[in-house]
Amino acid sequence: MSEVEIIQADLSVDEHCRAIVDLTDRYAREPMGMEQPLPNLVKESLIENLRNFPCSLHFLAYVEGEPAGLANCMIGFSTFCASGVLNVHDLTVAREFRGKGVGGALLEAVEKEALDKGYCKLTLEVREDNRAKNLYERQGFSSGNPQMVFMEKKLT
Repeated sequence: MSEVEIIQADLSVDEHCRAIVDLTDRYAREPMGMEQPLPNLVKESLIENLRNFPCSLHFLAYVEGEPAGLANCMIGFSTFCASGVLNVHDLTVAREFRGKGVGGALLEAVEKEALDKGYCKLTLEVREDNRAKNLYERQGFSSGNPQMVFMEKKLT
């Protein structure tokens, strides 16, 4: 098995930016995404908007020099713990790299960052039918309070 290298992406590095847009677009095309490509306007503005959003972190996984996976994370805050929270907003592994430990390596890097910063927890949302739930459970995630429901109100 090839070694998985995880780096924290630098949005001033063109290679990292291209990998983030490409992997996010590939994820959007998947059944667990939107099942369609990202709109061109999103692809064109994603990096600049992330640069202007101070509470985001991005982790890239490489296998043999190829971008293999991505974790887009957003920093939040828990008033109940008076501490930071790191939300794994997107976790994706390119189809050809699945089953090779890329997702687990990304989650371990995210957890290490959260621990290093003294954050109180990691969060993520996952569809009930997403097979990645098994990975998340192996990494120690749980559904917490079964009475909690994720809700959203789309604004655009």
